[in-house]
Amino acid sequence: MRLEKSSEFIDVSTPDEAVDRLTALHASATAALRDALERYLSDRTPPTPAERALFRYPELRVTYRPEGVMPVSARAYAKFQGPGVYATTITQPQAFRPYLLEQLRHLIADYGATLAVGTSAQDIPYPYVVERGDELAGSGVTAAELARFFPVPLLAAVGDEIADGLWEQPPDRPRPLALFDAVRVDFSLKRLMHYTGTDWRAVQPWILLTNYHRYVDQFVRWGLAQLREDGRFVRLVLPGNAVIERDLPETEAIARATAVAWHRFQMPAYHLVAKDGHGVTLVNIGVGPANAKNITDHLAVLRPHCWLMIGHCGGLRQSQTIGDYVLAHAYLRQDGILDDAVPPDIPIPALAEVQVALQEAAALVTGDRGEALKRRLRTGTVMTNDDRNWELRWSQERRRINLSRAIAVDMESGTIAAQGYRLRVPYGTLLCVSDKPLHGEIKLPGAANAFYERAVGEHLRIALAALDLLRSQRESLHSRKLRSFDEPVFR
Repeated sequence: MRLEKSSEFIDVSTPDEAVDRLTALHASATAALRDALERYLSDRTPPTPAERALFRYPELRVTYRPEGVMPVSARAYAKFQGPGVYATTITQPQAFRPYLLEQLRHLIADYGATLAVGTSAQDIPYPYVVERGDELAGSGVTAAELARFFPVPLLAAVGDEIADGLWEQPPDRPRPLALFDAVRVDFSLKRLMHYTGTDWRAVQPWILLTNYHRYVDQFVRWGLAQLREDGRFVRLVLPGNAVIERDLPETEAIARATAVAWHRFQMPAYHLVAKDGHGVTLVNIGVGPANAKNITDHLAVLRPHCWLMIGHCGGLRQSQTIGDYVLAHAYLRQDGILDDAVPPDIPIPALAEVQVALQEAAALVTGDRGEALKRRLRTGTVMTNDDRNWELRWSQERRRINLSRAIAVDMESGTIAAQGYRLRVPYGTLLCVSDKPLHGEIKLPGAANAFYERAVGEHLRIALAALDLLRSQRESLHSRKLRSFDEPVFR
């Protein structure tokens, strides 16, 4: 993230006025860029220098000048670390309106902050205003030619320095207001559409991540059932942007859901949209820590309230039974993929609100309490490995498993939890034991299919019940455990 000098700033008095002006500036800039691009594709007339100056993101500045003692807030976000000017560039302000208003209202009410909005010096890369992606097809124009006249994505201008604690504050620049600036957000919005097969605007703030398509089948069935009820859900968005509205006849809804070509997308996503904006998204991330990091890098820019990993694991204890649950309270991270950003010796804390919600949801769905629940739901350390055939290195792995007291092994949970910690998104893990590799109970086709049919539906219902419990405690869910001592203002 780079905060450059900018101009034409206007003071605004309310958060709504700030977002309105951000929206107008962003719409004007993207329209100018899109018009210039279409003109060039039509008659090869390049934009003038004056036009190019219009292709820039809007910028939001928040100033805090304390009068007296600085307020103390137990809230984990929307708080200043000290007096000064804070700024960030903004993309898609209308879509992010609820998020922006929430942060700004707290800052004005608690600190008396002042707001200003203007045009930044950060160019909008032209691919980020191309909606369909096929606008250049058949034009005869190459990407290299367009780069001569239009802003293009530059790796030097996009990064996670703030999230990773690498940001160095220039003395003559505002301090960072948010973890991600506009160009970093746009980078991820395009990637989300590519990987999930759905518009990023459909992603809901409560996210489930899984590594088995069978969870998708159950989620779609559950979603269709919810739409048939007169409840809070209004539509189901499927890969390929197929939409099933609440009033669609049942037979047509089932046919549309069945016809979805989910296999065309690497990590297909399914979104059950709610009236109040607090729906649920399920993403089938596939297998492995690389996929887990990839998708969470991009989901994080949407600032979700929580993501939960639900999937299968190998049970490492003799007392476990196929179909038992594992509630991770610690992670032995052997994924390797995040070692530079979050070294393995950095502890990833369990979040109390998430742990309690998952345990209570398990009790509600299974009907078990006390000792009966303990027999089915075990809390402990999950080992996340980047080697699917780690069993072939048992002589090397045995001692680490013993020392860590790990009770389960998988390939994604530690990565997802570390990404939640790194990118300040509340996280949790509830796994289901599908085999016991150390005790001779391996996955065989017949036994595995019987297990899947029995266990997946209940497992998904537990995760959904946990999200329902967490919705009522959104503010406390954004824990101070996730915040550094020099944290940006926004969550």
